[in-house]
Amino acid sequence: MTQLPDGRYVDDAPYDPQASIQQLERRDLDAPNWLLVWRKFKTHKLGLISGLFLLVCYLMLPFAGFIAPYGANERNSDHLYSPPQAVHWFHEGVFIGPFVYPTVAEADLETFQWIFVADETDPRPLEFFCEGARYKLAGLIESDTHLFCPPEGVTLFLWGSDRLGRDIFSRILYGAQLSLTVGLIGISVSFFLGILLGSIAGYFGGRIDWVINRVIEILRSLPELPLWLALSAAVPSNWTPVAVFFIISVILGILDWPGLARAVRAKFLSLREEEYVRAAEMMGAPSGRVIRKHLLPNFMSHLIASATLSIPAMILGETALSFLGLGLRAPAVSWGVMLNDAQNLASIEIYPWTAIPMLPIVVVVLAFNFLGDGLRDSLDPYQQ
Repeated sequence: MTQLPDGRYVDDAPYDPQASIQQLERRDLDAPNWLLVWRKFKTHKLGLISGLFLLVCYLMLPFAGFIAPYGANERNSDHLYSPPQAVHWFHEGVFIGPFVYPTVAEADLETFQWIFVADETDPRPLEFFCEGARYKLAGLIESDTHLFCPPEGVTLFLWGSDRLGRDIFSRILYGAQLSLTVGLIGISVSFFLGILLGSIAGYFGGRIDWVINRVIEILRSLPELPLWLALSAAVPSNWTPVAVFFIISVILGILDWPGLARAVRAKFLSLREEEYVRAAEMMGAPSGRVIRKHLLPNFMSHLIASATLSIPAMILGETALSFLGLGLRAPAVSWGVMLNDAQNLASIEIYPWTAIPMLPIVVVVLAFNFLGDGLRDSLDPYQQ
């Protein structure tokens, strides 16, 4: 070792690249598993971006009413099928901040349609932290404060309005609260049933395994969409939107558990013969502890990846049922309910912005799929 003038020591031995590689490999082996997973997940750019996007989406859900300039069912009868309005920053070359131009509806006698003409001589600045329609922050706190609002006497339809003059942008934010939450509730029901029944069948075997397998085969042999329709049609029409929301979530979860149960059963059949499982049983550990402490942790990576890939299926299921009029119904607001209002192809051809609610569905489903792919590759950090 050689001491430098500043007091530091430098190794005089020649540089050995092989020793450095072994040292790095040793450091990786000593690192906790979560750190290895995070290092590998960071290299999956699509999965990382999708995860951040979904995190922002779910963090925004409690504040949807605050961000939306209008209420979920607030109507403007003078602006039916109003096209999207642009937010401007400069007026005649002068910066005056975010503003909109007032729009006036004029009748086109040739096409018999309303045409909205903007008055570009009258800029109206937007208002911030203003009073508007009442809502419940996080579903608990009553408030009427909105992040931004249109000025008095002017509309602000960022993504246009629908056939009743309701703001599509605001309704998409409110609809996300139901459409994104239905997947979490459904996957909770599905995982509870799938893990419980799959672990019982795989660990105990015998007659219990035979019965559970027959139930799985019966459920998987039934056509999925007609079964959804039959169960949804059985929901009483006089139930509140909240009750319908929860029963739809439970139905989606109940119909999704057989696939997970079969995967859990197959994994348990192979793991229950391992030496550490036999050792735990010989030491007197009860079956529940063996399953919780020794079997499920070895299967957790598959469960996490499976959850992220199953949530979009739940979202699409709710959207399909609501689109067909058998899921959530007005006055509840979800993306499927909004698409149900826009299923007239003639109106979509004339007013294409009424189909905008399909875009968040596509983006969120893709994000969940990319996140699931990234997690599936990263949860086994030792696999090259």
